[in-house]
Amino acid sequence: MITRPFLGLGKPRLNYPPIEMLKAGSLAEVALPSRIVLLVRGAYAENGNLLVKVGDRVKTGERLILTEDKQDYFISTATGLISNISSYTGYLEEPYTSISIDAEGEEQWDGEFERSGPSMSRREALRFFKSLPGEPVFASLINKEPPLEALVVNCTDKDLLVTTNQSILKSEFESLKQGVEILRAISGIKRVVVLVPEGMDVQIEAEDVYVIEIKPVYPATLPKMVVKNVFGREVPAGETCEAVGLGFINAEAVVALALAYKSRRLPVDKVITLIKKDGSCLNLKARIGTPAKDILNAFGIELAHGDRLIFGGPMTGEAIYSEDTPISYGTDAIMVQDREHIVRSSDLQCVNCGECVRACPAKVPVNMLVRLLQNGLYEEAASRYDLLSCIECGLCSYVCIARIPLFHYIMLGKYEFAKIKSAEEVNVESEATD
Repeated sequence: MITRPFLGLGKPRLNYPPIEMLKAGSLAEVALPSRIVLLVRGAYAENGNLLVKVGDRVKTGERLILTEDKQDYFISTATGLISNISSYTGYLEEPYTSISIDAEGEEQWDGEFERSGPSMSRREALRFFKSLPGEPVFASLINKEPPLEALVVNCTDKDLLVTTNQSILKSEFESLKQGVEILRAISGIKRVVVLVPEGMDVQIEAEDVYVIEIKPVYPATLPKMVVKNVFGREVPAGETCEAVGLGFINAEAVVALALAYKSRRLPVDKVITLIKKDGSCLNLKARIGTPAKDILNAFGIELAHGDRLIFGGPMTGEAIYSEDTPISYGTDAIMVQDREHIVRSSDLQCVNCGECVRACPAKVPVNMLVRLLQNGLYEEAASRYDLLSCIECGLCSYVCIARIPLFHYIMLGKYEFAKIKSAEEVNVESEATD
């Protein structure tokens, strides 16, 4: 539900869907596609010494080392032959190596994880769980010395219309409790906070495990808002929540971890909320690496010229240019917008109405910030108008009466600012070695 204040004197109120709207029952399952495409972080050009080759046969759940020098790995999510290895450029020019697997009809599971035994050590977790469904950077979360002060298990969803983690909380509650204990054993973190939607009766009887209800008002479930509202702390500009001793992980990742130790099979499926053109939603399960078009075809959704395909929700989702783009560990939702319902951005100048400033939960002076970003003054935007304090909720774009793509300017500004700082660090290092 959306409510706006009288005369625009306050913030808009965007509510998450109530938990009662979630339909109980099993998830709709998308059949294994004929081709799986896995996107592995890292530029293909840099992976000159690839240990996997076109024509190699792989098994489901097989741990594959990509290069000899980096010893980085990925998990095969299908049984079949590697048919293509190429470069891929993702959101904000992030480089990937794209690996295509022609899936076979009969699956064969790799047994390395099963043979490793039931040990719940950090070493084993880092060996097999670099990524988990719902948590693409799981390894960095647990590999901390000393361990983080507390771990926050988020059973809510970050964007509007998305119900992925809420549905898992309802259907896999026992596995969630088991996953919490496994996480504590692996990471060494003793204190765990479980965030649940307001009004949902959830009880976990375990030492140092606390259940906290979150009000269903956007963007209350975003990690930095939780840090502020629940823990009474503020994350420094440009830092992550881990800087204040708190780690965040989605309920889906916790459940996937528990099921992996129970079945002795690595997780290869992803739960996704599919948001259709008419705004109706359903939750489904698909193999990681499934192209978006296979999911749309499974539910009879056709894309016409001018329609928009988004990975994520309506506030912070990323528009993708091809329906061949595969889902990954971090894809919580797929949204399809009819061309007739898309609100187009404009190139108008700011009218200084102040709506974005009133709406911003981080109190960023967006009206001043965007002026610098439009002129490419990224360093000044960070130092004078709090570019790095943005929590990336998208409310500024939502309320802008001039339809300026403020959120996009801010994301681009952060990206360009990071490039500038990275180049400066390289120059300092090169000067030090001269």
